[in-house]
Amino acid sequence: MTNTPPSTKENTPESPTEELPPSYTKLAMRNMVRKGGTSLKHFFLTTVGLLAFFIGISYLTR
Repeated sequence: MTNTPPSTKENTPESPTEELPPSYTKLAMRNMVRKGGTSLKHFFLTTVGLLAFFIGISYLTR
């Protein structure tokens, strides 16, 4: 009697293939597409905020 590990088990019609859970990146992209304009608005607000922060810091430290 041989004991085969689950990773080397062949996929037969009797044993269905196991699907891996979707990756974090795939879930994030799906969420962005679903939310549409909200994600773009947040992206641009973050970009403007970071630019204002860096310009403010560079102005204070010159």
